[in-house]
Amino acid sequence: MMVTQVVSTTFPRSSALRPEISQWCHSRGKRAFDICIGLPILALTLPLFVLIAASVKLTSRGPALFKQKRVGCGGTEFELLKFRTMTQAAEHHGPRLTCSGDTRVTRIGRVLRRWKLDELPQLWNLLRGDMSLVGPRPDMAEFLSGLQGEEQHVLLLTPGITGWATLHFRNEEELLALVPHAHLRDVYVHEVLPQKIKLDMTYAATATFSSDCGILLKTAIAIFR
Repeated sequence: MMVTQVVSTTFPRSSALRPEISQWCHSRGKRAFDICIGLPILALTLPLFVLIAASVKLTSRGPALFKQKRVGCGGTEFELLKFRTMTQAAEHHGPRLTCSGDTRVTRIGRVLRRWKLDELPQLWNLLRGDMSLVGPRPDMAEFLSGLQGEEQHVLLLTPGITGWATLHFRNEEELLALVPHAHLRDVYVHEVLPQKIKLDMTYAATATFSSDCGILLKTAIAIFR
C-alpha cells in the first residue's frame, strides 16, 4: 500500500539526495542559537513540566517520563526524553510506530500530542548537545539500520526537535493509520522514511540562521493552527 506525501517547499528541489551540508549545520553559531533559545524556554516552562508530570502520573500507571534510545549524529545512540503519552510498556503491546487512533495513547496523552507538549523534555536533550532545535527527527536504530548509500548522510546531522521533514509529515500518524499493521514497518522504512530523509538533506544543503528561524516559526504556526 503506497503512502504519498505531497511536498511544497521553498528549498531547492532535487531528485536525489544532496550530500552537501552547509557550514551552519555544525557551526558554533547554531549551537549558540540552540542554547540562547532553548534555555529561556526551559526556564519559562518548568512550572508546566510539574503540571504535566503530575497529570500523567495521576491519570495512568507508570513514570511521567518516557525514555527511548534514538540514533543521533554520527550514528551514536542517546536517550531521548518525552512525557509519557501511552500506557505503561506500550511498546511491548503493539507496533513500534504510533498511528492516529492508537488505543494505547492515554486521554492526557492525546492532549499532549495535539499541542506537542510531550516533546518539552527534549529541551534537556538539546542543552546536553544530543539534539538541536532544527534537524531531522531522531529515529530508532531498527528503522535506520537499512539505510543505503546517500541516505546514510542524514546520520551526519544533529537530530532536531523540529525540522523540515517534521513540518511536511506533521500528519504522519494519520498517514500511517491507513496502513494495515502487518505492513506498517515496511511502509514506514521503505516509503515514508526515504521521503523524510530527502527533505532533511535538502534543508541541510542550504541551512542558515534564517532558515532555522523560519522553520521554528512555521512549527509554531502549525501547532496553533
